[in-house]
Amino acid sequence: MSNDIQGEAGSLEALLDLNGEIYMMDTGYWVKIEAKRVSPSPSIPHGIRYSLTLHDRNNARVVGFDNAHAIKPKGRKRFSGRKVTWDHKHRMDKVEPYEFESAGHLLNDFWGAVDKQMGE
Repeated sequence: MSNDIQGEAGSLEALLDLNGEIYMMDTGYWVKIEAKRVSPSPSIPHGIRYSLTLHDRNNARVVGFDNAHAIKPKGRKRFSGRKVTWDHKHRMDKVEPYEFESAGHLLNDFWGAVDKQMGE
């Protein structure tokens, strides 16, 4: 097995091992991670259902990466080709598509967004 494939498999297993974890932060904020294997489908082609969220002291989600529901790109014409995206990220009330590359990238992107939010 090549190092890239081993690294991807290792990051996937690391993500799956974090399922159900909750991390309390000194600031009163907290992180919850959910991740499990599912059968690949058109909506979840990578076969991983996930939700990684940062919540504030009042339990409101302020940052999240998940694929729990579909989102439609904004600004598309009514009858133009539509691409429905399931992987997406939340920042407060704003939702944007997220390009899932690997479990390792997902973890890095999520913790980067958490660091950015906590630094503000």
